Amino acid sequence: MDGLTIQEAADTTGWSARMLRYVERAGLVSPERTPAGYRIYGAAELQRLRTLKELLAHFDVALSDVAFAARLETDMDLRAAVQTWLRAQAVRPEHVGPDDWLRFEQLKHQRLLEVV
Repeated sequence: MDGLTIQEAADTTGWSARMLRYVERAGLVSPERTPAGYRIYGAAELQRLRTLKELLAHFDVALSDVAFAARLETDMDLRAAVQTWLRAQAVRPEHVGPDDWLRFEQLKHQRLLEVV
């Protein structure tokens, strides 16, 4: 196989080997594997890493933002849930008076934090 080891790819791209593993787990790059299981980075993977860096810098976004966007492309349930949440408006429960709504929401958060 013609390509770079993970350390050589890290040295070439400026990403750490740890970050390259994260990028792979996020599904943003898929290096080939040797029969022994070692990652091999070819020209296509190096190009993806370079253009990924350019994307992050141009739009001032984090790697996790791009990884999340990639999940939205493949996980339709997640996409639908996010779209529903983005369109939703806050609604005061009928049994809670306007003056009690803030306290009601605070108590709900406190209960959630106690469970976690």
